[in-house]
Amino acid sequence: MSAPTTARPNWLAARRDRTSTALDQCFAEGLTGHTVIAREGKLVKLQDGSTATEFVSCSYLGLESHPDLSEAVVSATRMFGVHLSSSRNRMRPSYLPELEELLARIYPGAAPCVFTSTSNVHLGVLPLLASGSLPSYPVAGEPHFLVDRTAHASMQVLRGIFEQFGPVSRFRSEDPASADAALAEVRAAGRTPIVLVDGVGSMNGLIPVAELAGLAAAAGGYLYVDDAHGISIDGRSGCGYAFDALGGALPGNVVLAGSLSKGFGGSGGFLLAASPEDVAVVRKLANPLVFGHSVMVPMMAANVAAARIHLSPEIGTLQDRLWANAARLDALTGGKLANSGLRSPIRGAVFGTEEDGLRTVRLLKERGIIMLPAFYPTVPQGSSLLRFALSSLHTDDELALLASTLEEIGGYGSGTGPQDGPERQRGESD
Repeated sequence: MSAPTTARPNWLAARRDRTSTALDQCFAEGLTGHTVIAREGKLVKLQDGSTATEFVSCSYLGLESHPDLSEAVVSATRMFGVHLSSSRNRMRPSYLPELEELLARIYPGAAPCVFTSTSNVHLGVLPLLASGSLPSYPVAGEPHFLVDRTAHASMQVLRGIFEQFGPVSRFRSEDPASADAALAEVRAAGRTPIVLVDGVGSMNGLIPVAELAGLAAAAGGYLYVDDAHGISIDGRSGCGYAFDALGGALPGNVVLAGSLSKGFGGSGGFLLAASPEDVAVVRKLANPLVFGHSVMVPMMAANVAAARIHLSPEIGTLQDRLWANAARLDALTGGKLANSGLRSPIRGAVFGTEEDGLRTVRLLKERGIIMLPAFYPTVPQGSSLLRFALSSLHTDDELALLASTLEEIGGYGSGTGPQDGPERQRGESD
């Protein structure tokens, strides 16, 4: 009689069982999941007839309402209709090669490739990186993925795919000793480390990408950065947090994934690799490109218009407005919000209980302010975080109303930010 097999830990069931009804309450009470029927600037009209200032949208520079993007969408629809339903390898609108040429100017020395989303960049590129298929990124022995505990869920959830190529373990990017120890262990085993991190955290923090790139290089490994929230908000031509922090050039051991759907103002995601030869492999073998369609034509045209703005002086003006608004809110709240003082467009009010977070969301909605309420598994179990996405479009009055309402409520702080334990995605210890 064979020995009984040990059941594989079911991380999703564990997460489900530990998740409270707090988010359900938000939906039921109309505190999130808002249906918007009109907007002007950051003021939106909701389906129930009320209006609110939104701190939800991740379009940090307000480019999604720029007239150049709107006009590009109308023109593209007249020329092509709404969609060219084909994989990019078989048929593509003229906007796609134009966009990649413009991205190459925004990111000099790097080779870009456009995807339909940042998540699809991860899904298409990381298996190729792990398999040693990218010419500029050879893999000695087998790869070993080192995943930052606060890396975005779109990378964390691919762990089962990573394990088809080699081991996976966690480290803490905020702790240099943690990264050093993890890299040393991988090299001692004769493996190639592949380090996965965010650039700007989706809830809290800035990751030290330049330091980690150096550590990975010393260990003969690679750094893969998801800078979805950092694109456009900083740097020359809106190159973003990570590329700017890396010195305005892509190191030979770094792969960068970015978003066209947040600060950039359009839709989709993109890859930056070391050489055109890497991109040629990606175009030929990355599943989302081989078996999926391109970005919808109107949004591809909007991306081109946004890229042109990035290459103009206007992008600096929009960045200055964003950072002025961030500094203003920090001053009005006395530096008590998460990310206060950081070059991040995200601020957060952290509460020790879900009940306090819910109470605050209700009062903010009454005052005409909506935001993103987060509970476990996004933040540690039992706590809550209200995320405020700042924009260059927010007015002084809107920022003052948010600050005065938070001051009236009190009881919040910067906290620890997003959940960084193994429960965030796995539900069991590593």
